[in-house]
Order: sequence, then C-alpha cells, then structure tokens
Amino acid sequence: MTTKQRAYLKSLAMTMDPIFQIGKSSMTPALTEAIGEALTARELIKISVLKNCADDPKELAAIIAERTHSQVVQVIGKKIVLYKEGKDDKKKIELPK
Repeated sequence: MTTKQRAYLKSLAMTMDPIFQIGKSSMTPALTEAIGEALTARELIKISVLKNCADDPKELAAIIAERTHSQVVQVIGKKIVLYKEGKDDKKKIELPK
C-alpha cells in the first residue's frame, strides 16, 4: 500500500464510527470472525479499544490484520483502522494509483 493510498483510506476513516469494541476479554475467535466478515462486507472498518483492555492497540491491530488477512491503515490512541481489498466484482473503495 502506498502512502497516497494510506492517506486516502485515513481520510475515509475520519468520518466513520467504530463498529467493534475490544474490551477486557481482548481477542476472542468469535470477535476475529466477526471482524473478518465486516471487512469482507465493508472493506474499511474502525475498531475501538476500551480502557479496560490490557493489550496494546498496535499489537492488537497487527494480530487482527494477520488473522483477517487485512492491512492496518492506522492506529491512533485506542482506535484501529483496518482495510481489506474487496473482490474485483464487489469492490466498494477505489484506491488512487
């Protein structure tokens, strides 16, 4: 992913609300599966890490990205933005070249 593409995805994510929250129980297989399904449907999602979660948001982002085969766009404070390119026939987001 180029810096231009990352900047474009960050601009799209600014207006989004988090659709998942990671709390005390941290990453569960069910949460990982739900995030994977959301990425397939939406391509770009934002996740909020709650204060009672002991894990580091950057480490969580790397783990989630690895498990869902997605890319970390950014981690700011306790917010994680992930992107997973859609299939050719169902692409929602067109990245700049």
